[in-house]
Amino acid sequence: MASFRLRFVPLGGVVGVTKNMYLYELYEDQKLLDILIVDCGIGFPQDKALGVDFVIPDISYLQDKKDKIRAVLLSHGHEDHISALPYHYDALGKPAIYTSKLTAAFVNNKFKETERRVQVNQVDYDHEYQFGQFKVQFIHLTHSIPDTMHIFIKTPVGNIYHGPDFKFDLTPPYGKPPDFYKILNLSHEGVLCLMSDCLGVDRPGATPSESIVGQTFEDVMRTTKGKFIMSTFSSNISRIRQCVEAAVKFNRKIVFMGRSMRDNTKLAQQIGYLPIPQPLMVKEEQVMRIPPNKVCLIVAGSQGQYNSALAKLATNQNKNIKIKQGDKIIFSSDPVPGNENEVYSVIEEIIRTGAEVVYPDLQDQLHASGHGNQEDIKLLIRFTNPKYFIPIGGTIRHQQGYQRLAVELGHPKESVYLLDEGNTVIFEKNTARIGTTVETKNVYVDAYGIGDVGNVVLRDRKTLSTDGIVFATLILDSKVQMIMPTKFATRGFVFEKGEEVLFKGAENLIASVLKPKSGKTINPNSIKKEVADRLEAFFFQEKGRKPLIMVEILQI
Repeated sequence: MASFRLRFVPLGGVVGVTKNMYLYELYEDQKLLDILIVDCGIGFPQDKALGVDFVIPDISYLQDKKDKIRAVLLSHGHEDHISALPYHYDALGKPAIYTSKLTAAFVNNKFKETERRVQVNQVDYDHEYQFGQFKVQFIHLTHSIPDTMHIFIKTPVGNIYHGPDFKFDLTPPYGKPPDFYKILNLSHEGVLCLMSDCLGVDRPGATPSESIVGQTFEDVMRTTKGKFIMSTFSSNISRIRQCVEAAVKFNRKIVFMGRSMRDNTKLAQQIGYLPIPQPLMVKEEQVMRIPPNKVCLIVAGSQGQYNSALAKLATNQNKNIKIKQGDKIIFSSDPVPGNENEVYSVIEEIIRTGAEVVYPDLQDQLHASGHGNQEDIKLLIRFTNPKYFIPIGGTIRHQQGYQRLAVELGHPKESVYLLDEGNTVIFEKNTARIGTTVETKNVYVDAYGIGDVGNVVLRDRKTLSTDGIVFATLILDSKVQMIMPTKFATRGFVFEKGEEVLFKGAENLIASVLKPKSGKTINPNSIKKEVADRLEAFFFQEKGRKPLIMVEILQI
């Protein structure tokens, strides 16, 4: 009789809030039958100053298994759940993609940006899909973006409830409330494991409805004498629509700023999710000819992103629009963990302009989290009543908080698995255990390519940004003797003209390295390395800094 095993492999989205990508692998005895992928998103590097735009999941593990991939299922349209797919799609074997209406529009646009077309299948909530031996149903949920879904996965081992980013919003501003009936109906078939969003686990109570923000926009806009400027995630169409409706009510002209904001709102308009009276739409170039109290700017960059539309406004780099006293800037999003410094830096820059800045720390109901608080999480646990749990989409702190919450509800502590990236869990009939770890690494993306930026490059960039660089050119004869003094040039290390003694000492050190090698056959690369190592130690001893050392040898 065949023995089935299910293995869960998170390639991202467990100890980091972003870069969500999860694998479900079904085995019969030792044979891998099918792989199902849920989400494929980007992450953001902690050190924003090293030229890395974002991070994508490492799919090396899948390279010899792509013939087993049956589909990619996308839960919703946020960047950290969909935006790595164009980079990995070909390497994954061009699998079928299934998602909801708005998410499909976003994904199609992502591929269009790379001058490719892809077929994205829009799901039918009333249909059960078959992918190999997986059977899948999609459940309508609410989050901070329309068309969010949870995924119910039936396997020969047991049923999995995959529940990423969500909250139970009973009065969403647009669309239907969560499909509680379907959650309960499917859960009655039994849930072996619940994969659950855990980001809001620190907050007591239930998450407020998204609808509260619309009234806040109206209240603030009513008292704003200058330009009304709102910044949020460019994919948060519900939030953007509420701001648009307030602008329509007060007859303010509407401008979308930032490429992602313009692209996403255009797509939302095309599919009927963002109706706007055409006479109220204007371009940036027209704003300075309109009375400030008749302008509403909806701007990308709420996370303090370098060179974003909001950052350019804050630092007076936008040639068409200037922030002035009387303007009011609303931050309608909380900082993603790790982005706090960048967000508050932009806030400080805006305050310097004399405009008023309003953000969630100062005023309630400017932002309603898209992630369920403790009561939302408890409700999902009670609805699904799983045997095992894996918290996803949060940090280690959130995972541990989720485990405590599950224990409070009467579940054994051992039933909650706290995973790191690449850790695996193996499910068999009514049992679960930790499996072997899949090796992963960070795959960095910058303006010049994917994966070209490794740890060595990042280390060098960090050194350059803090300690500078020293170029040392050695001019030697065929007997490895110095013909003339070493030429030094530096950037970001010391002011050369005032450091004759320092560089004379460095020259003497190089001479001491070369003297034992005089007259011998040498390997230039080994000399470069030895000189660089000795210079690095010397400069650290003299100046307390370790610049990047570049050694060039010219033999005459």
